[in-house]
Amino acid sequence: MTHAPGRFRRPGRWTGPGEPAARDRRWALLRLLLVAVFATGIAALTPGVASAEGEQLLGTLQTSRSGPIGGVQIEVTTPGGEEIETVESDERGRWSVDLPGPGEYVVTLDADDLPDGVELAGEDSRTVTVDENRREPVIIGLSDGSRDSGGGTVRAVQLLVDGIRFGLLIAMCAVGLSLIFGTTGLTNFAHGELVTIGAVVAWFINVEGGVPLIPATIIAMVVGAAVGALNELALWRPLRRRGTGLVAALVISIGLSLLLRYLIQIVYGGRSSPYRFQPGRAVDYGLFTLTDRAVASIIISIVVLLLVAVMLQRTRIGKAMRAVADNRDLAAASGIDVNRVILVVWLMGGALAALGGVLLGLSDQVQWDMGFRLLLLMFAGVTLGGLGTAYGALVGSLIVGVFVQMSTLVIPNDVKYVGGLLLLIVILVIRPQGILGSRVRVG
Repeated sequence: MTHAPGRFRRPGRWTGPGEPAARDRRWALLRLLLVAVFATGIAALTPGVASAEGEQLLGTLQTSRSGPIGGVQIEVTTPGGEEIETVESDERGRWSVDLPGPGEYVVTLDADDLPDGVELAGEDSRTVTVDENRREPVIIGLSDGSRDSGGGTVRAVQLLVDGIRFGLLIAMCAVGLSLIFGTTGLTNFAHGELVTIGAVVAWFINVEGGVPLIPATIIAMVVGAAVGALNELALWRPLRRRGTGLVAALVISIGLSLLLRYLIQIVYGGRSSPYRFQPGRAVDYGLFTLTDRAVASIIISIVVLLLVAVMLQRTRIGKAMRAVADNRDLAAASGIDVNRVILVVWLMGGALAALGGVLLGLSDQVQWDMGFRLLLLMFAGVTLGGLGTAYGALVGSLIVGVFVQMSTLVIPNDVKYVGGLLLLIVILVIRPQGILGSRVRVG
């Protein structure tokens, strides 16, 4: 059987004399779809988080020196003074209040409950407008004196360190996404749900089952790998055999993302909950401070990413992954079992995404849509670094993480994720193939 020049012969690969032009057209279409989804996703990254269980106010009380502050009374009232509820911050400094409906509410903090050395940095109350079915975060400024003293935290350095930590977390989740694209050509919008599944499974095992967080994380990684393998064996491999096009597969992945996301919400609910884990106090390192959880997250991320790099460079399966990403047809002709390699990529991608979800839930709280909100930044990282390259995903994710955190020097913290998307758009205009990508490279 012969194939017309420039025609699509196998999902993810172009052949024939028109190969460069065809690749450029496919890349342009994928980028157009990505930018369109990013534009629609900005609403998910701006203040307020959708919740099918009604309206809610929530916040976190902490400073860089004292760490989380528990036992502080928070009162929520209507503008007319009618009390809605009075709660206390928990051991992680978290608090939340369910609201009777949308509207304006006044949040007041009892300054007498603050520990010694911590004081309000502004007013003790804030008026917040809550839209229908939204969870609205409330930020009340606190000061521990570290910014006014000779030592302690320097804000720019603190944000840089936080950005590196966040970038490493994004990179760990995005490596699998990038390798899946490199080996199959699939732009998988359901990858964020693998992140959420890892976090939620670990939460149920840790909180409901009473299992320590480390074993719960290992089990969650196994579950994440199994879900990734199920994705490949039950859905994507049959679709590839049927010759499903890349754009059709992209649309299917969006539908799968919606299905999984709302199944997670049905099982887990719309709440925001922490792990059962003893919070550590922030440690002052001179120019910046970090909690024990943040240090552990950085170390785990670096170790895991180094192991992935060694695996890709030194092991047979890693070399096979790079070969399939470079040229799947040539790899198959060389005797490489392409389907086996792709299955291993899905297993690894699911496990890494699950681990990233646990670390994200450890630094924030576990939420039913946390992976979806991180997905846009994962796409920004892999596209910025170069589609289909694992090292590009690492470099791009680090840049996105640092940029997002550093952008809060000039923009409000609540809309910092939008800065990462704007960075992506600028890079796509200046260098469409990404930092480590090539115009003629697919994998």
